[in-house]
Amino acid sequence: MLRPTPTLLRKLAPRSLFAIVLAGAAIPAAVWAQDSGEGAVTRVAAGVQVAPSYPGADHVSARPFGSIARASGDAPFDFATPDGTLEPTLFHGGGFALGPSVAFQGSRSASDTHDKLARVGSTVELGGFASYRVLPSFRLTAEVRHGVNGHKAWIGTIGSDYIVADGDRSSVFIGPRATFTESKFNRAYFGVTQAEAATSGLAAYRPDGGLESVGVNLGLYRIIAGPFGIYAYAGYNRLVDDAGRSPVVRAFGSRDQASGGLALSYTLGRRAR
Repeated sequence: MLRPTPTLLRKLAPRSLFAIVLAGAAIPAAVWAQDSGEGAVTRVAAGVQVAPSYPGADHVSARPFGSIARASGDAPFDFATPDGTLEPTLFHGGGFALGPSVAFQGSRSASDTHDKLARVGSTVELGGFASYRVLPSFRLTAEVRHGVNGHKAWIGTIGSDYIVADGDRSSVFIGPRATFTESKFNRAYFGVTQAEAATSGLAAYRPDGGLESVGVNLGLYRIIAGPFGIYAYAGYNRLVDDAGRSPVVRAFGSRDQASGGLALSYTLGRRAR
């Protein structure tokens, strides 16, 4: 009999959470597509992404990746911020898009720091996002999440996107991002306690919260055949301020944080024109 050991649960958590959230969002999405009348469209995308194994890491790991978007009438699709976070759109109207936000931060094992620093457990982050189309080709975005385990801290991102779209058939969006974290987050991943300093050879470091990184994200959606399409993103962030000055990053990680994902999408409702 397979018992749910802590190690097994840590391995299954990101996959199970992604499957539950995506399925839970896809069910109402299908209902919307059927009940919203002529012209309603919902797109569900699922795939894989590579992202830093944990904040400040110099290597990446593979994770699930997905997105859910909805449009009605002649309104454009509003795929959520292209950063690998699962953000199913639950409300879309008047230029606004709102919905929940789910993300996952990988664990930093003791071996990642040559057994000199304490392990930081993996974290599931839950919160919400909002975006607003200031113009048809310009969107403002914001999201905030809180770690329900692991670092148990707040993290938020603001940004904007310039969007070039060809009706429902394709869209490209690119824009800057700035991520803010509270001190609890920074001390978990970038701090060095006095006890750790005494045995690791690193200087003690107690970072505060604030601006953690700045960067840019590029997103792409394109129909490939009938209701099927591809959704992809690529992102780059640079750790700055207290996170960027961390001796942990200098010794065991990198200030450069790159990520990317590719997903297959399916459109419920009318076909792209």
